[in-house]
Amino acid sequence: MTMQDIVLGGQWIFLAYFVGINLGYLMQNVIAAIGIRKYLQTSEQFEAENVFSALDIPISVVVPAYNESASIITSVKAMLQLEYPQYELIVVNDGSSDDTLEKLIDEFDLREFPEAYRARVDSKPVRAIYRSTRIRNLRVIDKENGGSKADASNAGINACRYPLVCVVDADSVLQPDSLRRVVRPFLEDPTTVAVGGTVRIANGCTVKQGFLEKVGLPGNFLALVQVVEYLRAFLFGRMGWSPINGLLIISGAFGLFHKETLVEAGGFNPDAVGEDMELVLRLHRLMKEKGKPYRITFVPDPVCWTDAPENLRDLKSQRVRWQHGLGQSLALNKSLIGNRDGGAVSWIAIPFYLIFELFGPIIEVAGYFFILLCGYMGWLSWPEAGIFLGLAIGLGVLLSTSAIMLEELSFHMYPKASQLGLLYFIAIVENFGFRQLTAIWRFQGLIRWLRGGEHKWETITRSSSLADEA
Repeated sequence: MTMQDIVLGGQWIFLAYFVGINLGYLMQNVIAAIGIRKYLQTSEQFEAENVFSALDIPISVVVPAYNESASIITSVKAMLQLEYPQYELIVVNDGSSDDTLEKLIDEFDLREFPEAYRARVDSKPVRAIYRSTRIRNLRVIDKENGGSKADASNAGINACRYPLVCVVDADSVLQPDSLRRVVRPFLEDPTTVAVGGTVRIANGCTVKQGFLEKVGLPGNFLALVQVVEYLRAFLFGRMGWSPINGLLIISGAFGLFHKETLVEAGGFNPDAVGEDMELVLRLHRLMKEKGKPYRITFVPDPVCWTDAPENLRDLKSQRVRWQHGLGQSLALNKSLIGNRDGGAVSWIAIPFYLIFELFGPIIEVAGYFFILLCGYMGWLSWPEAGIFLGLAIGLGVLLSTSAIMLEELSFHMYPKASQLGLLYFIAIVENFGFRQLTAIWRFQGLIRWLRGGEHKWETITRSSSLADEA
């Protein structure tokens, strides 16, 4: 085999990968656009008729917290303002080493309360349960540190009294109507077992006394790029998989689950790096093994706002962890791969994630080195390489701008022309450096998973958006 044959073979591999991933994304884009249009049409009817007003299902909101002193009070205040007739708020302090628990006790007049606690899913021992003397639906669980958000979530699930469980990150701010919107699939389809909501970037927004007062864009470049990333990931990524029941992940920042199904599945896996994705895959696997009809779906309304990393260290840690979690989650639920009765999950969603999301960074990183090597050795046709590069960047920009356009036509969260102009600008410049950097981080996460690397529940440096007010 000559060097020319090797170069030609490499070119065909990269071309096949490029065509496959972009066709997949474009199809998701089309499905998402149709799905959001249909959702908005039925949403207007849902709101107008208000047919389910007397049938609202009680919800337990679980908030795992570890060293969240900077934002815990703001987050809890926001969740206490939710517009829903019957819900309880359970904050789980996972053995924080800062003053998270002390702040909660002082702010909400908590008192230790002897309460029956039934451990239906595994978690570290609970040290005490507190109830607020002022707020009827607020409880705080203090437990030994379990080293993961999953362990803290499980302790909260054990304390839940209601049939639906909503797990929310402690650094998140929910819109007042979040529960009312995310519960809708449960009311419309009794086979629903899990629902994920849209997550938006809170950096640059104005939050006062637990309320999101004003939507804005962050001044930090890294956070700004993540605004566009989240629009792509949720508005046509998650929305694209949902109609075919092929959704593989519900963000840990905001998800609603049928409690008994969640308990039957064993709760969150404390040993999983990406506990949110691993749980969703396990739910798919459980329901298919039992042969039960079920739905795992997504709600596109902007319902949850969360802090995004604003420095390279935190962002790298997050992306490495995500890729590690992706590999581990697929491996732990490998029986779904090629399952004869697996439907869209086994035959469309998982193959796409395996080829393009899990092992894709190998092709991408190798492609960068391949181009540099071929250019250095004189094996590269620069006109052809320029055309291919322009096409690749153009499609990347198209996907990002279509997500921004979809946001503008549907939810209109960024009404100023200057905001939209900035987002469109970011959709272009992210292709020059940022995407290459994230590909390298994803490659590192893949290697860490393959090598069996460990993980810890890490915290990121918070922006001022969600910091508690003085």
